[in-house]
Amino acid sequence: MRRLFKRIAESTTDEKFMHHIESIEVVVSKVLSVAMVVVILVAIFDLGVLLIKELFSTPYGEINKTLFKIFGLFLNILIALEILENITAYLRKHVVQVELVIVTSLIAVSRKIIILDLEKTDGVELIGLAIAIFALSISYWIIRYSNSK
Repeated sequence: MRRLFKRIAESTTDEKFMHHIESIEVVVSKVLSVAMVVVILVAIFDLGVLLIKELFSTPYGEINKTLFKIFGLFLNILIALEILENITAYLRKHVVQVELVIVTSLIAVSRKIIILDLEKTDGVELIGLAIAIFALSISYWIIRYSNSK
């Protein structure tokens, strides 16, 4: 019984505890990586199905609506790849790379703007997107500037 209490006390030291937490973080990151690969593969399959179905069945002159769907799916896959890159970069260095997160955010906001339907969008949403792009761009510039020094 004394040995059990001694082992429990040893395992709760700061170093051992942090080692256990890091091990859990690595396992969670690996599970997220595998899940993201599955999401990317499903998204690619969905894009392929949409390409075959829509491009060959869309009447002439109505391709613009289909293109916005296709562009949206392409950018979704690109965002998923960036998120996967964020996860794998964390697994390599055990540090969240802020520059990658900001680039991923910029891609996501850009996707929103590319597929935006201006007829159904009000001015407040456009102002919000403009502020988001401006803030992310300034953040990216600051991170790049500080990393170059």
